[in-house]
Amino acid sequence: MSTHINAPEGAIAQNVLLPGDPLRAKFIAENFLENAKCYNEVRGMLGFTGTYKGVPVSVQGTGMGQPSLSIYATELFKFYGVQKAIRVGTCGAVSKEAQLRDTIIVSSACSDSALLNQRFGNLHFAPTANFELVRAADKIAAEMKINYHVGSVASSDLFYDKNENWKKWAEYGVLGIEMESAELFTLAAEYKRQALAIMTVSDHILLGGATTAEERQTTFTNMMKLALETIIL
Repeated sequence: MSTHINAPEGAIAQNVLLPGDPLRAKFIAENFLENAKCYNEVRGMLGFTGTYKGVPVSVQGTGMGQPSLSIYATELFKFYGVQKAIRVGTCGAVSKEAQLRDTIIVSSACSDSALLNQRFGNLHFAPTANFELVRAADKIAAEMKINYHVGSVASSDLFYDKNENWKKWAEYGVLGIEMESAELFTLAAEYKRQALAIMTVSDHILLGGATTAEERQTTFTNMMKLALETIIL
């Protein structure tokens, strides 16, 4: 029984977008979905279901960090039968390849999270996006003619990183730092579901520069359109 998502049976679509910010979930529902209805307000973590081009789609806020994402993704997979989930969020770029406001299609996610250690101990698991979703998103992004990249990110548990661990990730070709994707990919592997993450570069850790809180909440529409077009295929 779900304890953090208070939705009746059938209220959540099999295709779900997962923004961290519940207000971004509200923005997507109001601006991209038809006949969207709110199915969850527990703890202010808003969830909506509507249709996009005639296909049922839900959008569920997850909060920040892998422990919070883990709660919502687990309940969606385990109790509501969600089959495809795409995280739509932001990251801080650590590569010169990615510029402010660029889109990143995440193919894999490194992590420093203890969540992986709790599952695998001394073993090392490679959290990876679903290839079919990556391939579809790559094709659609090219057709949209947006500035985008396909590659890995690092899902860190530490936002204010005084140790500057991002520098080591950057040495190995990681494009950006965020806080959720590795756990989503791991849960999708566990529950045999399809998952992807699509990021917008909200700030540049390496080169400097940042977007505003309002921009992060409401104007990263390339990412939102790309995720919606991908998830309905």
